[in-house]
Amino acid sequence: MKQIDTFGPSGETIVDYSVYDAIRAGFGKIVFVIRRNIEKEFKEVFSGKFSDDIIVDYVLQELDILPEGLSVPNGREKPWGTGHAVMVAEEKIQEPFAVINADDFYGQQSFQVVHDHLVGFSPDKLDACLVGFKLKNTVSEYGYVSRGICEVDDRHILNDIVERTHIEKEGNRYFLEEDGEVFNLTGEETVSMNLMGFSPAAFRYFREGFYRFMEENKDELKKEYFLPSVLNKIVHTEAAMVKVLHTPEKWFGITYKEDKPVAKETLLKLVEAGKYPENLWGI
Repeated sequence: MKQIDTFGPSGETIVDYSVYDAIRAGFGKIVFVIRRNIEKEFKEVFSGKFSDDIIVDYVLQELDILPEGLSVPNGREKPWGTGHAVMVAEEKIQEPFAVINADDFYGQQSFQVVHDHLVGFSPDKLDACLVGFKLKNTVSEYGYVSRGICEVDDRHILNDIVERTHIEKEGNRYFLEEDGEVFNLTGEETVSMNLMGFSPAAFRYFREGFYRFMEENKDELKKEYFLPSVLNKIVHTEAAMVKVLHTPEKWFGITYKEDKPVAKETLLKLVEAGKYPENLWGI
């Protein structure tokens, strides 16, 4: 399980570094969205790590945790993806919040820019933001990746996200494949890595979008409800202007098994450079 696999020199997971960076940036509450089948192991890994000043909570994302009036289609085996994962956490969140993937490393500056922007959000007013990475800072050396390519105006306002499921690097060349065609990229494109911020008022859009998703995809047993689709709905209905917050950080994650030694080496170099302590939590 990538979420609890060890990468740091003292056995830290990638999400340990994300939580550490988030706390340094000023976040004071963590909600883990997990599956029931990993609940015991997950809590064993993270129990007692964080200061008593940090609120820690858990919520389960399961197949049958659905809004009122919906039921699980026959043959469906897995939950509905990242948008569903955020939606099921609604009862635990009353504050402006940021969303991350547990197996992605975002870097300290990424958490700082989103925290500082969220401070200006009102809980009762719809607001959203997105941390944008440069494409060249988010690719694996070992195969293709999926990325949400962002269209951003000169005010740094998001106009659109388009999920591209086959982006690849070959030497110094970046390209995407789609429907049998190849399109060259510069590497400078702004992409989403699912580090987003929302006010609690956004949960209404998660729920409403999920009802539409279920109606439109009732016969698609593997289709997922993704975070970018919620953000696009907010943008396209002009419900709120979504600010794109740019980060210079370089992402890494575990898309392929070959990525693991690279991730471990990268973290070790960051420790040696003084960016993180050798033992993150001192336990």
